[in-house]
Amino acid sequence: MVSAGDFRNGVTIEIEGNVYQIVEFQHVKPGKGAAFVRTKLKNIKNGGVVEKTFRPTEKFENAHIDRADMQYLYADGDLYHFMDVETYDQIALGQDQIGDSLKFVKENEMVKICSHRGEVFSVEPPLFVELAITETEPGFKGDTATGATKPATVETGATVYVPLFVDQGDVIKIDTRSGEYLSRV
Repeated sequence: MVSAGDFRNGVTIEIEGNVYQIVEFQHVKPGKGAAFVRTKLKNIKNGGVVEKTFRPTEKFENAHIDRADMQYLYADGDLYHFMDVETYDQIALGQDQIGDSLKFVKENEMVKICSHRGEVFSVEPPLFVELAITETEPGFKGDTATGATKPATVETGATVYVPLFVDQGDVIKIDTRSGEYLSRV
């Protein structure tokens, strides 16, 4: 149990059967009346953000989020297959659970499967991936006055904006959280 007075960013709690992560919190002591805690909560399962206020003495159940390392095997229509590398158990997840989190992940790479009470709600890709560029336009000399970029398609089919000097066949490092080019490898 955690009380509203002990809220911290990143703590996950259960409220009315939903699992929320605290994005922002603020303890408020108005001149008149009782103190309260103003929070911004993100629903872990559907991604919605709500703002709520609580009395500092209110108590909530901690929500335990399980993060398991699994290997992404392959996509088969709308199903994505994953395997636990220790037990060799396989699970298949639908497009609604995956979202666009696998757009920078190749087959046979490790990902984290997030679940609450056995119900999978998201897949976390590795923070950084190295992918080869399969298609991009050539850069033109003289176009570099403003640090220009050009679109490039990587081997997973996703599009990334890269500097003009990057060519087709180059292997680049990408930040999967923002989808930004970091460097050539």
